[in-house]
Amino acid sequence: MAVDSVTLAGQTVTVKRSTQPAGNRASTVLGRRLGGELLRLRDAAGKTQQQAAESINATGTKIVKMERGWVPMRDPDIRVLCEFYGIEDRKVLARLMELARLDRERRKAKGWWQHSPNAGALAEYIAMEDVASRVRTWQLSLIPGLFQTAEYARSLAVSDGVWEDPDEIERIVEVRMRRQGRLHDERPLQVYAVVWEAALRQLVGGPNVMRAQLEHLLDVAKLPNVRLQVLPFHTGGHPCITGPFSIVSFAETEAVDVVHVDTIVSTVWVENEPESATYSSFFDRTARLSLSQHDATLLIERIRQEN
Repeated sequence: MAVDSVTLAGQTVTVKRSTQPAGNRASTVLGRRLGGELLRLRDAAGKTQQQAAESINATGTKIVKMERGWVPMRDPDIRVLCEFYGIEDRKVLARLMELARLDRERRKAKGWWQHSPNAGALAEYIAMEDVASRVRTWQLSLIPGLFQTAEYARSLAVSDGVWEDPDEIERIVEVRMRRQGRLHDERPLQVYAVVWEAALRQLVGGPNVMRAQLEHLLDVAKLPNVRLQVLPFHTGGHPCITGPFSIVSFAETEAVDVVHVDTIVSTVWVENEPESATYSSFFDRTARLSLSQHDATLLIERIRQEN
């Protein structure tokens, strides 16, 4: 896990960049969050990794793996470590135990994406999205993946240039379409999307594909669990002008929001509470500058008629 920094409207936040090979695995984002909490507590207590290991009758290697989020954590180990670190606040212990429980559930998840070899680097994000309660997404130049038509997604895959085999492209499209099931299942995902006007005007796949995509976007916006706003060109500069991102939230009160930033060469996760709160603040400020859902749909319809 490499550490980078991202500048968001002049403010720099620390992020973690996934350097592990892409694969079909449940997300370890919460595991890394939990491990980071335990590392912070150990440092504050002035204990070494070897001392922590001895407190739970383990090796130093196990503590390293725990603090890096590489392994699921047992409740007894967390209790003993907290006692060893002098943690008396029951709320702190309860929060760590809840993070451990959530992480174990993520790792055991047998989602459909684990059988989709072309999910690639998105596999970790899909695992998070599948158990999330809400996603807030800001997009500069693309229609959000959860709102894309098959033709639009196919055109993106073709233009990407990475995928040349038609069968591979179709599997990529299938993954994108299956993700959208969360919008309609028994526990529908709440999606709050803010899209820059450029995403509506970029002719991905040509006029016919884009016209159908905008029609679909209007239909999706009618869902009770979807909120869609558009940031128009005339707004000018805005807080989120530097790049797109998604904020993933969970129903559990102790779960921390996780921010996903997909770049050309890597996937970036912002996993700590203060910095994810920074992204939430910038998202909210950009949303306040955007058109209301009603006005956004009027603009989408106007652009659709132009194609």
